[in-house]
Amino acid sequence: MNRLQLTASVVEREPVRYTPAGIPIASCTLQHAAEVVEAGIVRKIELTLQAVAAGEASGKLESCPMGVETRFTGFLAKRSRNARTLVFHITELQDIGKD
Repeated sequence: MNRLQLTASVVEREPVRYTPAGIPIASCTLQHAAEVVEAGIVRKIELTLQAVAAGEASGKLESCPMGVETRFTGFLAKRSRNARTLVFHITELQDIGKD
């Protein structure tokens, strides 16, 4: 199963583009910070992640305020067929209202 759920905030956003079939695609950069326990040790996690949303999710991503913590759900995939880098494909998002 390839499913990722992440609490993050939008820190950069690119203009919406459209596929040849007319499907809107929104791209952004997400920033995440948290503390997790691994093997009994607290680890501080900070990361930025490239993300895209297509169709209905792109409209929700575009209306998502910058800097507001949001719960993103989706999956990871290669940026392109021959790429090594991953992109988070957002399928759902929910504002959790923390600044």
